[in-house]
Amino acid sequence: MVALTSLSSPPPRPPPSPATPRRRPPPPPPHVTSSPNVRSRPTTVVSATSGVTDGYHSTIRSLNSRGRHVPRKSLGQNYLLNSKVNEELVAAAGVEEGDVVLEIGPGTGSLTAALLAAGATVFAVEKDKHMATLVNDRFGSTEQLKIIEEDITKFNVRSHFLPFLEEKSRHSKKYAKVVSNLPFNVSTDVVKLLLPMGDVFSVMVLLLQDETALRLADASIQTPEYRPINVFVNFYSEPEYKLKVERTNFFPQPKVDGAVISFKLKNAGDYPPVGSHKSFFSMASHIAYRSFLYFCLLG
Repeated sequence: MVALTSLSSPPPRPPPSPATPRRRPPPPPPHVTSSPNVRSRPTTVVSATSGVTDGYHSTIRSLNSRGRHVPRKSLGQNYLLNSKVNEELVAAAGVEEGDVVLEIGPGTGSLTAALLAAGATVFAVEKDKHMATLVNDRFGSTEQLKIIEEDITKFNVRSHFLPFLEEKSRHSKKYAKVVSNLPFNVSTDVVKLLLPMGDVFSVMVLLLQDETALRLADASIQTPEYRPINVFVNFYSEPEYKLKVERTNFFPQPKVDGAVISFKLKNAGDYPPVGSHKSFFSMASHIAYRSFLYFCLLG
């Protein structure tokens, strides 16, 4: 990975003729496309415009403002450059005024801004203290945003969310939502951690690697791609692949495309009865069921 200072300018071009003024070409516009091979709501190509507030150059400025010259590969940091993708994430989760949202890895705060604009109270869990400071600097003091410097895989979600939800809803039942441009290297860990929390969250909408999203959304046990993680996902939720996000929408540009996937979480009363011959597990193979148990025990 090279320094941001070398990436903030496009590659050199041949000198123009004397009559042609030198102009810096804009970066290619990122866009979002839907995948024709999976169940997805209709969508058209979304192109970046000059009005995008969290584009390439603003991301560079944000990172340099905190002395961060390169994103940390060890933390899976790939920053989203297209604010229209953030709008898709917010829409997929149905975020509205008064919602409580968990965001994991807010980065420079582009998705955070969209969530706050929708009227949500955002719990932003950020492992990188430099990025947590950057987000705090960007939004200042607001009761709508709570930044927690913590590793999400070690974060006690219930102890933070349940008391806050009870207070906010005046002791009536209220569910939070998860909306995140997730660091790719922790996607499976987060899915395993949060899907069983149907008592806390109603829906989880994540931006993951495209291949991972396609695999997790697979609900057919007849396909060779069906794995123990699919048994886990379909036991605790109803997954749906939403749309594909091409790799040109990220900085630094990863080697794979991304995708938006939603999980409608089930309450404990909606879990398939494991002992019933009509249950979901009886339809799965004996090997898949044993693999599921082994997968859960390993945690």
